[in-house]
Parts: sequence; C-alpha cells; structure tokens
Amino acid sequence: MRYFIEIAFHGAAYAGWQKQPFDITVQSVVEKALFTVFQSEVACVGAGRTDAGVHASFFVAHFDVEQYFDERQFIFKMNQLLPHDVSVRDVYPVNAEAHARFDAISRTYEYYITQQKDPFRLDRATYIKKLLSVDLMNQAAEVLLEFTNFKCFSKVNTQVHTYNCSIKQAYWEQKEHLLVFRIQADRFLRNMVRAIVGTLIELGLRKRSIDELRQIIKSENRSKAGKSMPAHALFLTDIVYPQNIKI
Repeated sequence: MRYFIEIAFHGAAYAGWQKQPFDITVQSVVEKALFTVFQSEVACVGAGRTDAGVHASFFVAHFDVEQYFDERQFIFKMNQLLPHDVSVRDVYPVNAEAHARFDAISRTYEYYITQQKDPFRLDRATYIKKLLSVDLMNQAAEVLLEFTNFKCFSKVNTQVHTYNCSIKQAYWEQKEHLLVFRIQADRFLRNMVRAIVGTLIELGLRKRSIDELRQIIKSENRSKAGKSMPAHALFLTDIVYPQNIKI
C-alpha cells in the first residue's frame, strides 16, 4: 500500500530534504523514524529537493508498506521519534501509482523580509534596512508571468531537461514591517526563488528597471540576475495534487 505523508520542518539544521552521503537531511531522519516504526527499511520519496537551510510548513512524501497500521498512532509514534524541528502532520493511503513529486500540480513558496530589526525573526526572515518600493517590486513580479524560461535564475551546473516553468502567481504583501513574497508554479529550478527575490529587491531599491528585468530573463544568463538571498527566510508552504489521488 502506498501512503502520502505530510511533513513540516525547520530547515536550519539540515542539508535540504534529499539524502546526502555525508550530511544530515530531512529525508534521512524521516526514514530512520520509519525504520523504527516498521522494523524494516522504508524508502521515502519527497515532492522535491529543498536547498540547505530552507524550511517547509507543508511538504509531502510517499512510501510503501505492506503491513496495516493505525494512522493516528503512526503520527504519534513518528513525532515521538523525530527531532524537535521535524513533525508529521498527516498520513493517508493513495493510489498505487501516486507519486509525491511527479503528480504535484503546483508548489508555493514564500520568502520573508523584515524592514526593521526583529529578534523574533532572526532565523525566519532577511533583514533589509533600506526602504523598498513594494509597488515597483509587484510590477516586476507581474513580469515573471510573461515568461516560461527561467534559466537566468537557476543554479549553474544543474542537470535538468528544461528550464521552463509555468508561474501561476507571484506577488508581494506588506504586513507592517514584514514583506512576504509569494510565488506559485508547476515546478521550480534549483535556487530559483531566492535568485528571483534577490533580483526583485534590486528593483525595489531602484537599482534596476522593469525593462532590465525583461532583458535579464531573455539573456538566460545567471550572472546577469541578482544575488541569491539567504535560505533561512524561504518556506515551502503548499503543494497541490489532483483530488482523486487519495483512496
């Protein structure tokens, strides 16, 4: 039987989701807990790979087990076994062919910027003291919807078949001194969101123009875009799947 498991994690202590030979990752601690629960090796396939230090308030993975288990007890046991910065929110059976990564219709990320020194957001937002033009950054965010090729925002030397992504929405919200950038797309390239945010911030500081942004995207050249923003302020917040995926 195949199951989807919904997870939340604070990414500061981890080298991303995907298992690495010499680093601690979220996948490795989840699979270790699964082994204890089921007393056998259980492979867990995630919805994607997050960069080191990135958080997820909503992440999905799938795993296969033959034995029956009580779902509420499973959640309780997993949360007893997992570190304090990783939690299981839900688990449920899905179709045998369901895939946490390939069946995802869209993913949503949020990036947090604080415009005043805030000790309570040291590990969850990037502090930018200079005043940013939110209106200009929102105009720039709308430009992203005009394009599909985002190679200029991708980490170099990454192995992908295509740099095309369908961005469904991208916008900034201001909540007092906090700025939140929200972006939803069918898929994301490595480092893409943090590079986009870095570029939009340069527009918000009036260092670049809207026309320059269009030229950057058309160039497909990572060196022409803005710097990659720190990982600690980035959150994966939602993943959408077809409604008929659950049993």
